[in-house]
Amino acid sequence: MLLRFPHQTDPEPLPFELKGSLFTLTVLHLFQLDPSAIERHLTEKIKQAPSFFNNTPVVIDLEGMAYPPEGVDFNGLYELLRKHGMAPVGIRNGSPELQAAARLAQLPVLPESRVTGVARKSERTDPAPTHSQIISHPVRSGQQIYTPDGDVIILGAVSAGAEVIADGNIHVYGVLRGRALAGVKGDAETRIFCQSLEAELISIAGRYRVSEQISAADRGKPTQIRLVEDRLVIESLNR
Repeated sequence: MLLRFPHQTDPEPLPFELKGSLFTLTVLHLFQLDPSAIERHLTEKIKQAPSFFNNTPVVIDLEGMAYPPEGVDFNGLYELLRKHGMAPVGIRNGSPELQAAARLAQLPVLPESRVTGVARKSERTDPAPTHSQIISHPVRSGQQIYTPDGDVIILGAVSAGAEVIADGNIHVYGVLRGRALAGVKGDAETRIFCQSLEAELISIAGRYRVSEQISAADRGKPTQIRLVEDRLVIESLNR
């Protein structure tokens, strides 16, 4: 029984709640800040997969970039990326001088642990994961499934707009229409298996291919995706 007293009032409902979460972010590894060169290469990339880069959150990785003598125009870089449909959310790595310049441009400096990227280049050195997560229902549009330190097994389909992420392998016993990212901590030995490949994006250890880069000959068939000499290879499971 709930007792209420006249002088007491119900607490005001909270207007919001903050929670930690995992998001997949594209990582732009920046080696030099030449606006014309960046725009030229961005234009070529977007031609390959126009829909993939539409409003895509991007983290700018500065690990391979030295502080240029003429300084850094992060505001100009931000506007350039926005012009091409990308949404910069912050930077990671880089020298203290580069990080200070990014903060002046209101770009947050993100710790490595906050970013799960589709363009990572590290290699996993610890043993392969042994834990598996079994999902017995279809993964619907807008849902994200993440299995840390293990494989994920989807017994149904993965809808367009859905995302399946695993530190280990990904098995989809249905149609794969959404995004599948295996080996997100850098394990290049992981694979993606599906009964019908119609994916928006496939990625292993940061090497990725979007829908427009998947040939018609590979679509709609049982396939496995793996890395061979650092490139994604799609193979039929009916060989």
